[in-house]
Amino acid sequence: MKSSMLRGLLAALIITCSNICLPASVQAEPTHPEQQLRQSSPTPYIVKKGDTLWDIANHFFKDPEQWLRIWEHNLYITNPDLIYPGNEIRFDATQQQQGGLRIVYAKPAILIKPVQRLEPPIDNRLVLHALERFDFISNNEIQGDGYILDASDDRLNYGANDRIYVRLNANVRQIRRFDVFRSTDPITDPRTGEIIGMLVNHRGQIELTDDADTDIRHAVVRKAFKEISPGDRLKPARQLNTSITPITPDRDYAGVVLYIRDDAAEAGQNQVIGITPNAGDGIKPGMRLTISRQGRTITDPLRDTPVTLPEEIIGEALVLVTQQAGSIALVTRSTRSINIGDIIHSKMK
Repeated sequence: MKSSMLRGLLAALIITCSNICLPASVQAEPTHPEQQLRQSSPTPYIVKKGDTLWDIANHFFKDPEQWLRIWEHNLYITNPDLIYPGNEIRFDATQQQQGGLRIVYAKPAILIKPVQRLEPPIDNRLVLHALERFDFISNNEIQGDGYILDASDDRLNYGANDRIYVRLNANVRQIRRFDVFRSTDPITDPRTGEIIGMLVNHRGQIELTDDADTDIRHAVVRKAFKEISPGDRLKPARQLNTSITPITPDRDYAGVVLYIRDDAAEAGQNQVIGITPNAGDGIKPGMRLTISRQGRTITDPLRDTPVTLPEEIIGEALVLVTQQAGSIALVTRSTRSINIGDIIHSKMK
């Protein structure tokens, strides 16, 4: 009796060892028909947006539980919850006994791209300041569409929230808001000496407070950048866009620096300048420009003949607003002081 029991236990032990004690090299993972790879499966499979290993396993093996096997054989996937569009998952229909998968080792890849300089973000405060306070107008616009008459308390200068009287032209009586401006010096093209427009300083903005259809109206000062006085001119308020997206032009727009804000002799970074390319030339807000200095003329030391040196880039600018008389730009970078007459070109692609 004992010997028969011993023989039975020994037989059971041999059977068990035959299942678990074989070397890994000679064991084969059992596969079931529903777990085998489809013969038409592509290799590699490119992960698309919204894919998960669970869905991929269900599609290729008709068994979502096979996601773990996919993860184990694609070693570059460090987190099975994080696969990204463009990832490659490789299948091998010749290795059905191993579940249609083979181990994939990640290989380093070298990507060569041209160097790009990241543009600094545009400070909208600088843009707003420039657009609100400075403008070009043509000679026939100097008179404006109306002017400041007086204030109720007979003061000479007015500021924000002061109540005033204005006189308007008939064609603008339905408009509610007006920019207040004062013309300064004429702007001339430094290359030709031709007067191309007038530079104006915006003093503020007013809003009508009555609905009368007469030329003399009540108004209130909504904004005051500088003191507003009787005789200051009015024109319909502009709609300002401070969300300017930089644009790289596809052709050259050549010109010169016309003026520098506040009649300064030189300009640097974050200062406002006027330039000759205008709306009629096709230039648009957001276009990126280069500012160059004309090369000096020297005497060749060996040939004893005059030689003009090449232009030298000394800064960059961004177009803020364009008009028929010229454009306003913001200096975004400078390596030297910028002067009237310096050369403007498009910053080409």
